[in-house]
Amino acid sequence: MARGVPILRARTLVEAYLYINLTVAAATEPTDQPEDENEAVAGVGPALDYDRWTTLTEGPEAWTLLFDGPDTGERHRFALFVPYETEYASRRENLRFGPGRSEIIDPGQWQLLGAGYARRALRDDLFFAETPTDPERFHDVVVGWEFARDAVVEAAKFLAEGADEVPEEAFWTEVGAATRRDEPERFTRDGLESDIALYQRNLDDFIALYGEGVHQ
Repeated sequence: MARGVPILRARTLVEAYLYINLTVAAATEPTDQPEDENEAVAGVGPALDYDRWTTLTEGPEAWTLLFDGPDTGERHRFALFVPYETEYASRRENLRFGPGRSEIIDPGQWQLLGAGYARRALRDDLFFAETPTDPERFHDVVVGWEFARDAVVEAAKFLAEGADEVPEEAFWTEVGAATRRDEPERFTRDGLESDIALYQRNLDDFIALYGEGVHQ
């Protein structure tokens, strides 16, 4: 590992690549960003060409993902340490982003991610309605609502037991803190539980309406 490279800890490879997306979204020139500004901030815009800027190596206890990019805008160089233990625990327990609480993505970012995935799911739903038996488009919508729900679940992990809201000190990024200032109600226990329930309900309704037709 090169000297001076910050080393961060991700719970899973999914979270590691998501962190890269968020970092690059913040560094990308405005003309290169997705049309939806909220998706750009949330890092759920077009897929990145990870192979150009990342190197994944296996160690005795973890993967190390070295990032050095992008080619335009502000350049970043850092390493993400992904323990095998938390990756495999995530797979066993069906936890999309990992067990425990994130150390690299704050609750404001998770809420933005949830909203970005929800907007994408709604858009994909409109495309699916044009050909409501297309299994690939059906899958896109289902995964979109699952990601939206699971991202807000991650934000809710920052609630202390018995607390009514996520504390201010839990937001360490500028984007996350700004999201809390703009929409503080979304970081109360009631607000988080309401968003999770909404995304789950939209997922259930979509599957109930179209699932049988797609799988015939």
